Amino acid sequence: MNFISWNIDSLNAAIEHKSPRGLLTYETLSKIAAAQPDFLSIQETKLPQTGLSNKQDESLEALFPGYLRFVRTSNPPAKKGYAGVMILAKKAPISYDKPRLDVPDTMDDEGRVITLEYADFYLLTVYTPNSGDGLKRLELRGQWDDQFRDYLDGLSEKKPVIFSGDLNVAHTEIDLKNPSTNHESAGFTDQERTKFGQLLDSGFIDSWRFQHPDQAQYSWWSQRNRAAKANNAGWRIDYYVVSDSLKDKIKKTGMLDTGARADHAPIFLKMDF
Repeated sequence: MNFISWNIDSLNAAIEHKSPRGLLTYETLSKIAAAQPDFLSIQETKLPQTGLSNKQDESLEALFPGYLRFVRTSNPPAKKGYAGVMILAKKAPISYDKPRLDVPDTMDDEGRVITLEYADFYLLTVYTPNSGDGLKRLELRGQWDDQFRDYLDGLSEKKPVIFSGDLNVAHTEIDLKNPSTNHESAGFTDQERTKFGQLLDSGFIDSWRFQHPDQAQYSWWSQRNRAAKANNAGWRIDYYVVSDSLKDKIKKTGMLDTGARADHAPIFLKMDF
């Protein structure tokens, strides 16, 4: 069973592909479509509250014919066209949920989590809140991490869990190019790293690190620094995390090459179900 996850940074930019960057995004989306994954999880769709437009719906159907589309958008009082997640699935789930985690601020309204239930596992996509410039949202982010972990623990009592997404944390120093100069930057604070460690300790496996214990490879490169991608000055902040009971089913993990396109690369997980 093949899973792919990607922070697309605007689904509409990919569908329209009118700008050079939008064209690169569309090319990557087309590459994913050619791979025909069983599941494609997307973060940061930036869709309006109304969801997919007719054109977007038709374009996704052309790329992923027959796939079911599950969409969660940002709703008031959260910002319009912000965050947003989606899952494309070949197979219909037993159930579909847009859980509210009782998290602070507008986080529950920002379109950050979708949960699909299947016979053998729960599948989630998640877009974890960024702590922001100046770490303005760090304290709130910590509350999110605690509530999300509690939610996962509740699911795990019923059946194994697979979740993926932009988790906005580089767990250890090997997960970013320049750990010393980024200590206490958003995504590499002691709090964020500790919270992610607590999640793993509650019964989960970072699938890529499980297969590559000593390898440095990244899933994100800053767009603000034009040389970041060329110099491979990246971070690994995108993950497939699975229940510990599923670790023996992990067959292959990795990142898809996006060429000159900076920002996030898609990640993949192959499992033996």
